[in-house]
Amino acid sequence: MNLPLLGADDIEALGPTGAVDALESALRGGLDPETAPARHHVTVPGGELLIMPATTRQVTGVKIAGVAPDNPARGLPRITGSYLLLDAATLLPLALLDGAALTTLRTPAVSALAIRHLTGPVLRHLVLFGTGPQAYGHLAAVLAERQVERITVVGRNPHRAEALAGHARRTGVDARAGQGQGHGAGEVATADLVLCCTTSATPLFDGSLVPDGATVVAVGSHTPGAREVDTALVARSAVVVESRAAALAEAGDLLIPLAEGAFGAEDIDGNLAELVTGRDLRGKLSGFEGPRFFKSVGMGWEDLAVAAAVHRNSAP
Repeated sequence: MNLPLLGADDIEALGPTGAVDALESALRGGLDPETAPARHHVTVPGGELLIMPATTRQVTGVKIAGVAPDNPARGLPRITGSYLLLDAATLLPLALLDGAALTTLRTPAVSALAIRHLTGPVLRHLVLFGTGPQAYGHLAAVLAERQVERITVVGRNPHRAEALAGHARRTGVDARAGQGQGHGAGEVATADLVLCCTTSATPLFDGSLVPDGATVVAVGSHTPGAREVDTALVARSAVVVESRAAALAEAGDLLIPLAEGAFGAEDIDGNLAELVTGRDLRGKLSGFEGPRFFKSVGMGWEDLAVAAAVHRNSAP
């Protein structure tokens, strides 16, 4: 059997909008994130191995991803891996995909799907935390979904932050790197969208500064002890997650406030399927005056939906 190998070019050809549409179609088709298989974590010498299975009636798949914290210092990617896509009925392999490239497209697409339903069509000020592949991917995904007037890039490395800001300017957007203490973290005070795409284990900014009505998206952490946003933001926000089960198992952004008594599981306002379909959620959000907070930890069904779309898109 000659198994098709779908690399970064094939995955990028789907594009941010194609990936977002694939995720939305899966949820509108009845996929329930709450019943999706859980991610398995295995500690290995180089870091952590993540095994992420998922299935629908048409396709089944599994991503094996490596998280290697020391790789960037070696000039290597932090995220590695492969995705095996199979026919659901026969379990015969359909394709093998570049897992790192798939993650780079999928994660921003999940965020962009939430943004599609949480924000208006024009964003006056986007504050983007992070300067790695996910930051670039999120920038592309947001620009595919929304008109953005101004961007502030906040990163620990000023040169990398300026490089990303320059990249944004070349797309025609007014963008600059954050300046001053915290490299511009205080810019969230005028933001209507904040994207957190970092490896930080501690909060990136003071959540009390985020304006009412703004949207904050955090994607960088998926362990109970790490978080990118503080308790102040979570306590005053309407909270949407991919699934309640996954968030309450892995999202330190929520689990730490929960342990502090400032937040409860019942305070999660909805999951991504409820947001997309409008089931029991949009009315609640329309009357809410505080910020909206979307927390993503990454789930196997998302990889499967995007991988299947890549496979269809690459078919001759």
